[in-house]
Amino acid sequence: MKELQARASELDTSDPLAAQRERFVLPDGVVYLDGNSLGALPAAVPEALADGVHRQWGVGLIRSWNEHHWWQAPLRVGDTIGQLLGAAPGQTVAGDSTTVQLFNGLAAAARLRPGRRLLLTDPGHFPTDGYIADSVARLLGLEVLRVAPDDLPRCLAERGHEVAVAGYSPVDYRTGELHDMPAITRAVQEAGGLMLWDLCHATGALPVRLDELGVDLAVGCGYKFLSGGPGAPAFIYIARRHQAAFDHPLTGWNGHVDPFGLSGDYVPAPGVDRARIGTPPILSLLALEAALTAFEGVGMEQVRAKSLSLTGFFMDCADTLLDGLGFTVVTPREPHRRGSQVALRHPDAYPLVRALAARGVIGDMRAPDLLRFGVNALYVSHRDMLTAVRHLRQAVTQGEHRDPRFLHRAAVT
Repeated sequence: MKELQARASELDTSDPLAAQRERFVLPDGVVYLDGNSLGALPAAVPEALADGVHRQWGVGLIRSWNEHHWWQAPLRVGDTIGQLLGAAPGQTVAGDSTTVQLFNGLAAAARLRPGRRLLLTDPGHFPTDGYIADSVARLLGLEVLRVAPDDLPRCLAERGHEVAVAGYSPVDYRTGELHDMPAITRAVQEAGGLMLWDLCHATGALPVRLDELGVDLAVGCGYKFLSGGPGAPAFIYIARRHQAAFDHPLTGWNGHVDPFGLSGDYVPAPGVDRARIGTPPILSLLALEAALTAFEGVGMEQVRAKSLSLTGFFMDCADTLLDGLGFTVVTPREPHRRGSQVALRHPDAYPLVRALAARGVIGDMRAPDLLRFGVNALYVSHRDMLTAVRHLRQAVTQGEHRDPRFLHRAAVT
């Protein structure tokens, strides 16, 4: 234990991102390791929301669409997110939910490849991605084929000529495994299909380099590593080369070339503006915009380096302190194969997560038996990692997770 404490202290002392923790409001006595589900509150958000409510809305009223540039918010915030994704301006727009953006993205991609009837997706995808893939397929008469990332080369060799679009995530939401995003993108495109990435578990956690990789489309959320708040707006990235032909099914008035002309016929706006749908949720966009200031002056390579240090140290702590207690580390140990979380398998995952929360360590679980610990490098320390594993050991050895109050499943796990 003393050796781990010394390592944590040394790593935190030399951490170039340590000061970024002050950009977040974190409760005393809490180790927060669920930022891969809901990011912690950035310190800039409360003031931005108060200003948005009291001055911009309360005083400015409807004039604020012009005077405070509310109308431009989806594009402005989109470009800021795009910077974190390695996307040049004019290719990312913020708004709506990931589900909506995924639906529009997959359908538009399929329409860009007429005559190809195959939609590929990951059988281990977050459920919504699978649901939407099936919905798009029913709408457009496509066939959905669920293929694990490791099996894509074989599938593409056999049926690549049929593939319209492949929708995958670079990070497995359960295990934290990081897939080979450049290789998958290249393989799908060489077969003639389009590549759409769901970046919910990557945005703000690791370098993505959308333009450099030549990605076609991408979607993601604003409430995980971006810390935009509960239900924060999502985003869609459309490579510039596809924008003129981007034909999505949800064509709202905000995406019209002349929205206030109120024409009865839909004519899409030029560029990524056409991906706008309905009236944007301004207060949520203002909160997300303020949250993104936490990344100012920080490079994604720095974030990635610290994330790998944190997750690697967590696994070292687990190896030492949880040995023989029924835990299995399922997140890949190779740095290039893991995202920004560590998942442990244990048959009592749910009550253990509840017992940990009672001790002030907040993680989450995914059915049936995974404890997940998400790492946001902007506010998590190596000391937090050790503290979390130490409490987990104590909760198990003292049998705290067998308390009946921890066995009842809440609505949200």
